[in-house]
Amino acid sequence: MIDKNIDDEIFVDDGISLVQSGDSSQIVLSGFGIFLSKKSERLIVKKSSKVIYEFPFFRLNEVIVASRGMSLSSDLVEELCQRGIRLNFLTNSGKPYAMLSSPMLSATVVSRREQIMAFTDERGLEFSRAVVEGKIVNQERLIRYFGKYIKTVDIDRFNRLEKIADDIKKMSEQVDNMEGQNIEDARGGLMAIEGVSGRLYWDAVREIIAGKVEFFGRETRGAVDKVNSLLNYGYGILYSHVWGAIINAGLEPFAGFLHVDRPGKPSLVLDLIEEFRQPVVDKVVIAHINLGESIDMKNGLIEEETRKAIGSKIIERLESQETFEGKKYRIRSIIQMQARNLSAFLSGRRKYKAFRFKW
Repeated sequence: MIDKNIDDEIFVDDGISLVQSGDSSQIVLSGFGIFLSKKSERLIVKKSSKVIYEFPFFRLNEVIVASRGMSLSSDLVEELCQRGIRLNFLTNSGKPYAMLSSPMLSATVVSRREQIMAFTDERGLEFSRAVVEGKIVNQERLIRYFGKYIKTVDIDRFNRLEKIADDIKKMSEQVDNMEGQNIEDARGGLMAIEGVSGRLYWDAVREIIAGKVEFFGRETRGAVDKVNSLLNYGYGILYSHVWGAIINAGLEPFAGFLHVDRPGKPSLVLDLIEEFRQPVVDKVVIAHINLGESIDMKNGLIEEETRKAIGSKIIERLESQETFEGKKYRIRSIIQMQARNLSAFLSGRRKYKAFRFKW
């Protein structure tokens, strides 16, 4: 049943990968014809009526359905909701399109009232400044992280990366100058700073992976090149984690600050994810490319084996530890902590400071 075991990472036959994390786990499933159900206290995975995997519910914190052609029983859905285990659905390209959880697990109105009110006062602006500054700092640090390896083999490329990192650092220093009564007063300026920083950052990424794969710049929707496809798939997994953390913290995922509200757009998820893109997804994708590992594509989509490889690495990264507020935590725990910190900030109980990874 199990192909190999590397530390806490397990690869299972028939398109199943599992990352264990001590007392709880996340399971990612993909593959046409897989059926999920429950039996007693276990999640059951079947293919062609044959049980190919079982896992106890008490060890699960999340189930991700990462491809089409899979089905599951209503009994399993009920069991997962009752136990507070999130059920996430991703397209083949990694874009989240649904997340199921019990509404009773986050049945609170006080946090959401404060969240809505914060849009019209300085709290929304303060949070947005923290998000933009945190993202820019993480961009700078990731460039320097990969630059220290390039320095030993190509000093000219290293110097170019250092110049970009220095320019990005200057952009982060501009964020505090954005003032106003609320986020509406400063959104344009913040987004302009973020845009300039982003262009510099992706120029640096292109420099880092030069000679490994073609990359002409960042694309979100409809990307068919290898680099953007990997990034979008990884962001999809991260996206589901951030969304779940926001719900668990009793916040409204569709009422953000930095990102403009639109029907069907979870703008708070898009706000909170910004400080985790570089340390979680970009770091994994760039390392995958630089190591020369395979990126198989078909009709503009990542092939299943590559999806499994990247998905497992992203989850493994989420299970790795980083220093936060003076202590070591798993990154997935930091995401949850940040959602709760935001709730506390909106209620006036603490300041909000974006997560910055150590390089």
